[in-house]
Amino acid sequence: MPKIRHARTKKPPEGFEDIEPTLLEFARKMKDAENEPHEGKRRVESLWPIFRLHHQRSRYVYDLYYKREAITKEVYEYCIKHGYADGNLIAKWKKPGFERLCCLRCIQPKDTNFGTTCICRVPKSKLEAGRIVECVLCGCR
Repeated sequence: MPKIRHARTKKPPEGFEDIEPTLLEFARKMKDAENEPHEGKRRVESLWPIFRLHHQRSRYVYDLYYKREAITKEVYEYCIKHGYADGNLIAKWKKPGFERLCCLRCIQPKDTNFGTTCICRVPKSKLEAGRIVECVLCGCR
């Protein structure tokens, strides 16, 4: 969750006000996802919308800085420092083979049954045709 700005905190850098409405919209959606009822769902299923929004918010900042070059380095670092984007996830996206990584839990071998990575990390060519595979950890397909 992004930090709340007070009179004591440092002002955001120039250019942050351009992306602030979108980041506030992501924060509103995140709050709604956290507060939605989870009765009848498995414990991991109730976290899937939160993981999706976290991915979308981090991807938004990543695309603005690395793909479109629409924000400055100061705005990018401010977003990471204040929790608007996940710096560890973005660091993985910059490495080859991890461009489409959905969350950091999918590459942790301790979270799987056989000590490997998640099923969503398997290339689509290696999976059975016509079978929809959904990640247990984050719900991606």
